[in-house]
Amino acid sequence: MKHIHVLALLCATAFTFSHATARKPNFVYIMVDDAGYGDFSCFGQKHFKTPSVDRMATEGMKLTDFYAASTVCAPSRCSLMTGVHTGHALVRGNREVLPEGQAPLAASALTIPEVLGKVGYVSGMFGKWGLGAPGSEGDPMNQGFDRFYGYNCQRQAHNFYPTHLWSDRSKVELNRKSYSHSLIAEECLKFIRKNKDKPFFCYAPFTIPHAAMQAPEEYVLPWRKKFQEFEDVKGKYGGAVINNPVAAFAGMMTILDHDVGRILNLLNELGIAKDTLVIFTSDNGPHKEGGHKPDFFDSNGPLRGYKRDLYEGGIRVATTAWWPGVIKPGSTSSHVGTGWDVLPTFCELAGISAPAGIDGFSFAPTLRGEKSKQTKREYVYWEFHEQGGKQAIRKGKWKAIRLNVRKKPDGPIELYDLSRDIGETKNLADKQPDLIKEMARLMTDSRTVNSTFRLFR
Repeated sequence: MKHIHVLALLCATAFTFSHATARKPNFVYIMVDDAGYGDFSCFGQKHFKTPSVDRMATEGMKLTDFYAASTVCAPSRCSLMTGVHTGHALVRGNREVLPEGQAPLAASALTIPEVLGKVGYVSGMFGKWGLGAPGSEGDPMNQGFDRFYGYNCQRQAHNFYPTHLWSDRSKVELNRKSYSHSLIAEECLKFIRKNKDKPFFCYAPFTIPHAAMQAPEEYVLPWRKKFQEFEDVKGKYGGAVINNPVAAFAGMMTILDHDVGRILNLLNELGIAKDTLVIFTSDNGPHKEGGHKPDFFDSNGPLRGYKRDLYEGGIRVATTAWWPGVIKPGSTSSHVGTGWDVLPTFCELAGISAPAGIDGFSFAPTLRGEKSKQTKREYVYWEFHEQGGKQAIRKGKWKAIRLNVRKKPDGPIELYDLSRDIGETKNLADKQPDLIKEMARLMTDSRTVNSTFRLFR
């Protein structure tokens, strides 16, 4: 009996010790650029395969109802970094700064790397920023990142063979001779390897598959043979002229998926896969630029709309989460999550309090399979300031959309039942007058007037 008590004591001591010394989890957030809900084979793509993203779904979780924070680049990234939706965010649209960059995040903005840095995380960013020109208060090196490699400016990212990229605060001259995605992916892998012994946040906003439709020829050639009917089609974007942009898109997705696999394999090689949450998603829905043909690829799957729309196709994005030993393999969740939920989710998993006043809700319980513990929000709100101004709300199964808000701030609201009509084909507004009144109130209550975006009121 005495031996049993000693064994129990030793086990209890070992348990306490293991939890007391357990490292904080690493976070890898891969956010691709303009990929549609149907652009991955685990979400229905038929023209090509994405085995690495599929692997994340097989070994981890598919989030079927996850939403980008906006329907274009800069506001989506702002909300992701700061945990607030586009009705409250400083950056609510793509505003350019010359000669390079976009309107900056304020110095007072509290970002994911700044929050995590307070508890010992090292943070690196590899890809496209779009939230402040080089040297501005919005420069990623002034927003909490310890390492940055990629495009500061969204406009510069319109060509995959750029004149330069940025490494921390230094310009790296390239003279249009190197494929930017491959350079960025290599720096991402170097960062993970270098920081394997400490908690890290690796933000990888890769630029594929944004236009221009470009990839190294060895990745495109097999698809030229498959899609020969498009060989005479030319795509023009960002100073590039591309023959057969359809083949180029498939080549881009091939190299992207390959590099996702390299990240997963490296985490396993370093022995830190069980310490690392990897999330894969997109910043908004599919584009129709540079000769890309999203309808041919069925890039938005069953959804209506594209980039710049607040219909589901513009904002619902294919999302997978991978964390061996924590996330149940092959699981699927219809929890309504958003880009601005990422900050509080990382905070909960890192064992710290989320900043006050944000809009996001942690979806950590969903990732851990603790559905009963998951906080469910009342509704989700978006606004968009191009094309006459748009607002949208998802509340449970209901989706409300208001268009041409700049001219008609109290204009008609469309209403769809997503549980029966995911393609948003049947406007039920006339049958739900009380719900329409509620949605109108929520659209008013969900936004603050911003000195830059006084477009609705």
